[in-house]
Amino acid sequence: MEITTIDTNSKLTLNQEVFAYGYNEGLIHQAVVTYMNNARSGNSAQKTRSEVRGGGKKPWNQKGTGRARAGTIRSPLWRSGGVTFASKKRDYSQKINKKMYKRALRSIISELCRTGNLIVVSDFQCESKKTKDFVNKMNQLNISNALIVMSEVGENEYFGSRNLIDYDICDVTTIDPVSLLRFEKVVVTEAAIKKIEEQLQ
Repeated sequence: MEITTIDTNSKLTLNQEVFAYGYNEGLIHQAVVTYMNNARSGNSAQKTRSEVRGGGKKPWNQKGTGRARAGTIRSPLWRSGGVTFASKKRDYSQKINKKMYKRALRSIISELCRTGNLIVVSDFQCESKKTKDFVNKMNQLNISNALIVMSEVGENEYFGSRNLIDYDICDVTTIDPVSLLRFEKVVVTEAAIKKIEEQLQ
């Protein structure tokens, strides 16, 4: 299987096990859900009536005052009282087998390749850390929305892209299913292609 680099028009041979893998929608869905759940913090929490400080003493006598009966000042009906159905800290993390995760990435990358949304460049370097230089580089490639995958992300590329919504940049070791699916195009350098083949074989 061959692909052409858009900047030099040279042919690059791709490993069919990685770049011509079958499309498995169920597996991709599982990998995406697992990845997003593992990113959740789950820190939302409130206190129930038993956890709020104070409220141990009955505020007034049961009878004789003319007021509504009350047993604690920390009732959920009261201001500063506890929450009736308080949410608690929760662990949303899920597990997925390494083989399944690799197969999901292979399936996504292969589908990008089949649909023509995987673009290979010989190299990707920016002259400075300025966002303007990064945008000019992408305009030269005629790409308006993309994830750039490099073997190693340089300072110029990182600082040039981090303020832009339509672009993201990562190295081969940090690619994830959500980023691969989020952007219209995925731009990969030749050096990164070789590392992807080694990593996902």
